[in-house]
Amino acid sequence: MVQRNNYSYSKMWKLLPLLFILMLQTPFAFAGKGGHKEVKLKTDGPYLFYTENNQMRSISVTKDLAIVDSTFRVGEEGYQFPVLSHKGEYLFDVKWRENVTRDKDHVKAAKKIFITSDPHGDWKSFSDLLKRNKVVDSNYHWKFGKNQLVVIGDVFDRGKDVLPIFWLIYKLEEEAAKAGGQVLFLLGNHEPMVLGGDLRYMKKSYQALSDTLQTPYQKMFGPTSVLGDWLSTKNTMQLIGKNLIVHAGLSKDLIDKGYQIPQVNELVSNGLFYPKSIRKKQSEDLKFLYGNKGPIWYRGMVLEKEKYDPISSDDVGTVLNYFGADRVIVGHTIFKEISSFFNQRVIAVNVDNKKNKKKHRSRAILLKRGKIYVISDNHSAKL
Repeated sequence: MVQRNNYSYSKMWKLLPLLFILMLQTPFAFAGKGGHKEVKLKTDGPYLFYTENNQMRSISVTKDLAIVDSTFRVGEEGYQFPVLSHKGEYLFDVKWRENVTRDKDHVKAAKKIFITSDPHGDWKSFSDLLKRNKVVDSNYHWKFGKNQLVVIGDVFDRGKDVLPIFWLIYKLEEEAAKAGGQVLFLLGNHEPMVLGGDLRYMKKSYQALSDTLQTPYQKMFGPTSVLGDWLSTKNTMQLIGKNLIVHAGLSKDLIDKGYQIPQVNELVSNGLFYPKSIRKKQSEDLKFLYGNKGPIWYRGMVLEKEKYDPISSDDVGTVLNYFGADRVIVGHTIFKEISSFFNQRVIAVNVDNKKNKKKHRSRAILLKRGKIYVISDNHSAKL
């Protein structure tokens, strides 16, 4: 069993007999329009994997840019590990959970529901939003009591702190449950993009790690990884009371085809680790659900251009009645401010977190006793 009471990486080799350290002295070079561009690794990890004989494998990049690759046996006390930012700053500890399960498709609404979306690896903006609104304390422990936090997908891509955000959500799930609250993370479009090998929006430091390990980056989150296994249990559609949460939107085609929420959640999870080309060939269900009119891509509830196949007001009502909801809350499409459509029956919560944080604009919503409040870092106002 491995115990990590002292989180100094310089002492870790004493605890792990199979430790392997690669010290990286040379930056990686990537060809670009202007020739070669040097890209260095960033502090990263840990990436955890299940192996045989009740063992686990951990891969991290330390703040000294050393790759630490270790294999160890998990004992009765479990396994706890530190998470650092890409700059090497210690953030918090996480305890591995032996069992993760899918959330129920329909859960009771708490007195307060805090909803945000699309953090895209921006640790500073995401964590600051939670701290300022007392969802977590200064040490990133759950502080929201019996209430609910909802993150509507897209942790992957664009930012440099993908793993700290994933591990924080993973950690808060257990802490919230112990307090009588709940954390709900839904799949966005960038989760299946990365897990299927579409890495076009990924930061180059992640590719540098992948190349060093001679492992495709998507395999770092494969079905045998702890986070990949966890992501495979995440819902695509979630009813919280009468609030229907989904990453992008719901087309009329979805209900014309007769899909129900449990079916959508299972089917999307089944195709999560397939490349896009395989999803299209695997089944008509996956082809549709992962397509432009599926729940992780459809923009027609919030955009009016013909190419997005905009939905009508009557069809919004039909969709809501079909699923027994009063409103749909989405992320995916970026707006300058939290926006609402169809007389607040559709609410879009995705904004540019970095810009909105800097300019003190809206960054989330809070549902409280049937009312909707727009949240910024310093105040809230009714929508």
